[in-house]
Amino acid sequence: MKRRKIAVLRGGPSSEHEVSLKTGRSVIDTLKDDHDILDVVIDKQGKWFVNGIEKKPTEVVRLMDVVFNAMHGEYGEDGQVQEILEILGVPFTGPKKLGAAISMNKQKTKDILKKAGIKTPNYKSYNLKSKDEVGEVSRKIFNSFSFPLVLKATSKGSSVGVYIVQNMEELRDALCKLYQESPDFICEEYIKGKEGTVGVIDCFRGEDSYSLLPIEIVPPDSKQFFDYECKYDGSTKEICPGNFTKAESQEMQRVAKLAHELLGLRHYSRSDFMVHPKRGVFFLETNSLPGMTSESLLPKAVKAVGSTYKDFLEHVIDLAIDRK
Repeated sequence: MKRRKIAVLRGGPSSEHEVSLKTGRSVIDTLKDDHDILDVVIDKQGKWFVNGIEKKPTEVVRLMDVVFNAMHGEYGEDGQVQEILEILGVPFTGPKKLGAAISMNKQKTKDILKKAGIKTPNYKSYNLKSKDEVGEVSRKIFNSFSFPLVLKATSKGSSVGVYIVQNMEELRDALCKLYQESPDFICEEYIKGKEGTVGVIDCFRGEDSYSLLPIEIVPPDSKQFFDYECKYDGSTKEICPGNFTKAESQEMQRVAKLAHELLGLRHYSRSDFMVHPKRGVFFLETNSLPGMTSESLLPKAVKAVGSTYKDFLEHVIDLAIDRK
């Protein structure tokens, strides 16, 4: 194994700042014995720091073999930091600018998958230009969807800005919150069933895109869905492989690989699904830089197929340096 100089980017100005810090720390702790690691913390204003000292991106990456992008959400996962790294010409992990920007946008993602014939919950995009529009927009949604329904911020991750609403009062309350969090959002039909997620890894075990085993996500009874809190507090059951039929598992794996390809992603990704007992598998969204904390799903799926987290990270770094 060749010893490499690796800059790990973590933090960032998104709502997932704290999760990214944990992802980056996990990557650093796993790789530090075999590589020379530069811990780069990006603050909530987008400034880069090394050992508490502010640095320009050019100063950070000029002597690095590769950058490991351990950020999530805005800036780190939506194409902004990818553009910086592409301009600087340094190899980096995860998607390039275009794939990051498309996959971060739930509407664009669903449009692309729907055009390819993939089943996704019925959806429609909305924009709140002012809080005064809450009443009008709630009436438009009421005329287009049945309760319960799901509201999702267009470009947020970790279930930030996601609301399941049962009636008009809850709808208006959720719209008021979305106006503060994300004026651009989608509304989609609520699919009741099992939650599943499937990871994809490039150039793994002889396949251009290898799909990991589907994980079944079982939130605690107190939660309506796999929200931000139960993603990271250890209260959710994560079963791998999940309790899905063979046909359901195969369909999720097929769609996860297809989404990875159609969205222009690379190295790894993770797609989320709902599985209705009668209506089948519904694609929800794809995460181009899924979490890598001790509670995260992708590392657990890697372990379930007999690999290790460390080997996975080394594989991703090799792919980045090879520019694949």
